[in-house]
Amino acid sequence: MSSEKRKLIEPEQIKMVVALMLVAVIAALLLGLTDMVTRAPIAEAKKAALHRALGQVLPAHANDPLEGVISIKPVGSSEPKQFYPARDAQGEITGMAWEAIAPDGYSGTIHILMGVLPDGSLHAIRITDHRETPGLGDGILHNSGWLNSFAGRTLDNVRWRVKKDGGEFDQFTGATITPRAVVKAVKKGLELFQNNRIALLSSKEKGSTDKSETKPAKGDKQ
Repeated sequence: MSSEKRKLIEPEQIKMVVALMLVAVIAALLLGLTDMVTRAPIAEAKKAALHRALGQVLPAHANDPLEGVISIKPVGSSEPKQFYPARDAQGEITGMAWEAIAPDGYSGTIHILMGVLPDGSLHAIRITDHRETPGLGDGILHNSGWLNSFAGRTLDNVRWRVKKDGGEFDQFTGATITPRAVVKAVKKGLELFQNNRIALLSSKEKGSTDKSETKPAKGDKQ
């Protein structure tokens, strides 16, 4: 009797396994198709968002900063860093933007886009991604006065700490960790620019040539 029951059960089990496999295959196909369909629009949306943010942190420019990215590998880093240059009509750099990371936010990592002028002073910063508490730490995104307080700051003309720590930057009521993390990250970003300033500012625009005149070598015809 038991053997007959097993014979009756086994085909049902096989059908169940086959059905589950079909469901898994169909789900995988659907996920793959969804990724293929949405990948390009998502990438374009991210590019557009970055383009808008660059327009907020860089001075007026005649180029597209996304088309002239400069990659430099900072000392001690295993990955190159991307810098977005602002150039005037003559191709001269008027500003530089890049992303700074604050890993020690209250609720996680904070991504900061910072724009700096050639002399090393901050033009503007914007928060591009964060997980801070709404109504408290998210003041780094919505408090325009606080964001604007970074403009004109250099490594030397301000104490790079929040007021609670003896510095000059405001903290938010009930949320000191978040602004402290941003201030610290922006200072490190300025140090990164200072350490690579010559290389960054001397980089040529893609497709440009050195227009400086050179004296002909001895014996060359003029």
